[in-house]
Amino acid sequence: MDDLLKFLAARISEDRHRVADIIGSEALLAGYLSLLDSIEVLANDYRRMPDPWDGRTHGLTHALRVLAQAYAAHPAYNQEWRP
Repeated sequence: MDDLLKFLAARISEDRHRVADIIGSEALLAGYLSLLDSIEVLANDYRRMPDPWDGRTHGLTHALRVLAQAYAAHPAYNQEWRP
């Protein structure tokens, strides 16, 4: 799971840089950045869970795998992460 979290962090960082370079609708960009922030919050929540058997583990793992599919075309994406 650590590899998936690192992968998502790198993609979020790349996307933030791309969004910063785009000139367009402020609302669209703000909404997209908000989505990236939400994904980052989920990844950080997963990292902070002290107990790997926390009741949220399974749900967060699934959610992160689903969100990572948005980057499935990226060369660093691992097909084993598919939900």
